[in-house]
Amino acid sequence: MAETKKLLKSLAGEVQEVPPVWLMRQAGRYLPEYRATRAEAGDFLSLCYNSDLAAEVTLQPIRRYGFDAAILFADILLLPQALGADLWFETGEGPRMSTIGGANDLKALKGKDDIHEHMAPVYETVRILSRELPSETTLIGFAGAPWTVATYMIAGRGTKDQAPAHAMRTGDTATFEGLIDLLTDATIEYLSQQVEAGAEVIKIFDSWAGSLKGEAFDKYAVEPAKKIIAELKARHPGLPCIAFPREAGDKYIGFANATGADCVALDNSVDATWAAQNVQVDGCVQGNMAPNLMVTGGQELIDETKRIKEAFSKGPHIFNLGHGITPDADPENVHVMLEALRG
Repeated sequence: MAETKKLLKSLAGEVQEVPPVWLMRQAGRYLPEYRATRAEAGDFLSLCYNSDLAAEVTLQPIRRYGFDAAILFADILLLPQALGADLWFETGEGPRMSTIGGANDLKALKGKDDIHEHMAPVYETVRILSRELPSETTLIGFAGAPWTVATYMIAGRGTKDQAPAHAMRTGDTATFEGLIDLLTDATIEYLSQQVEAGAEVIKIFDSWAGSLKGEAFDKYAVEPAKKIIAELKARHPGLPCIAFPREAGDKYIGFANATGADCVALDNSVDATWAAQNVQVDGCVQGNMAPNLMVTGGQELIDETKRIKEAFSKGPHIFNLGHGITPDADPENVHVMLEALRG
């Protein structure tokens, strides 16, 4: 079956005339059917932990658009919750967490092997999807990268510049690195269980990688990804891995070779032609259309879709956005994009 799945072909290095396509946050608030299911669940976390409803919202964009991949509906902050952090969502403001302020807070967290009971509903969602997805659709499991997850755990919320995490990184390095190590090990266990449940590909989202500079990027973005990918591939030979060090800039160059990733996802701050010359030379790339075009649509959307397709046409490519599709996107613009891509 793997040979017939377009996404797996690209991840294996095959160049395809029409690249496979899926969108980050393709199950989300821009779809009326998602909003209805979320209302049924009651709130966001209840939706994440209701396996039947989480599977339903994962399937909705596949039914509507026929994407080549479905990505598990969950959230990167479920893992710190499984480790013992308090997590809640403030309406209109996003996630809030209890904070890691020092060594004692770190010691109070659970170990990497103590997460699975809490995560059981997520694994069940993967099992449902593995049964119910169309045979041609690849199932992607995912987790947040240790650095990105740590920024939320240290600040207790999303921050513009990740300043609290950087302050701990330089001011209480032992606690910071202890947290990174715990998250790295727990992420391996979490993703491995997703694969056992039926995920065919895993993706590591390092949404705040761009705020790490120089050696800090190598130490806290590259090294954890390298360890996670190496261990997952040792446990699950042949498992394809996608890494997304968002806003890495020039650090995208060589990232695949440094981490062992089969594909590097690109944000839309880098030009596709530049990325083809500097990043795609090492293998598959994913991306990287600007999400705002799914709002504005029109001829610009059509032209940019074709431009990106052409820029990456000489190597393996997965068409996607440079970040998640936004709640104000027009669902009809996704059809416009797919028509431009697939003709």
